[in-house]
Amino acid sequence: MAAQLSDLAAFLAVARAGGFREAARSGGVSPSSLSEALRRLEARLGVRLLHRSTRSVMPTEAGVRLLERLGPALGEVEAALDVVNGFRDRPVGTLRLNVPASAARLVLPSLLPPFLAAYPDIVLDVVVEEGFVDILAAGCDAGIRYEERLAQDMIAIPIGPRRQRMATAAAPAYLEARGRPAHPRDLLNHACLRGRFASGAMPAWEFQRSAEVVTVEPSGPLIVRVSGGVDLAVDAAVAGCGIIHLFEEWLRPYLESGALEPVLESWWRPFTGPFLYYPGRRYLPAPLRAFVDFVQAQQVQV
Repeated sequence: MAAQLSDLAAFLAVARAGGFREAARSGGVSPSSLSEALRRLEARLGVRLLHRSTRSVMPTEAGVRLLERLGPALGEVEAALDVVNGFRDRPVGTLRLNVPASAARLVLPSLLPPFLAAYPDIVLDVVVEEGFVDILAAGCDAGIRYEERLAQDMIAIPIGPRRQRMATAAAPAYLEARGRPAHPRDLLNHACLRGRFASGAMPAWEFQRSAEVVTVEPSGPLIVRVSGGVDLAVDAAVAGCGIIHLFEEWLRPYLESGALEPVLESWWRPFTGPFLYYPGRRYLPAPLRAFVDFVQAQQVQV
């Protein structure tokens, strides 16, 4: 049984990493040992689980079906074994978080240093990506997302600021040359710097003043991938390339320095801050339990 679990874990690691070398590097084992484990597993099951080429490794249809059930199942096995972690003086292990770029930039920097200081035997493995994510299938213990992107079958607790706003701003030189918008619809006549999700969707810009809500989809000279390209868009805005629409906290240093000037500030729409979410297991892995308790204590202090 132990050997079978080991082979299943090897398959899961290779499938998630997209290759034997990548999985071996992150797991601290050799690619040949992973390859041998997969060979044994496929021989035992009598089906091919992974398509292999010199460039990539992709699950077969049978592999995809196995992955859908295997990720949560092995997660429960790990959680069961982790119960003994609660008897240690300090929790030990890896905590894997899946978070959007906004949380990595605006939420985690104030939380992680004191958490890591309090729990030196915990290793945080943070994956930054946008969109809807099945955290169990992705091999993560928990995630951070906003209310509209939370899975309904998860437990969610507040993390970070409880109220945020999307701010709109531009360099003073741009506004002197092109004029200052007086209404959100005026943005349709301006150069705007947009973001696009991995799915290809570009979020509209939403504004609110009193009871009036306005949604616009402006155009402009630059589109960046939400996540890794956001800093490029900020730099472009500072350089005078156009108007940017982003988290107020992200733009705050530039607004305070004068590098950017607020645009339509009375229209900046508030929204609820992010949540930490995780599966509703009876026994949480000790690193996750420690992080949940730490986050809740921080919210009480606020």
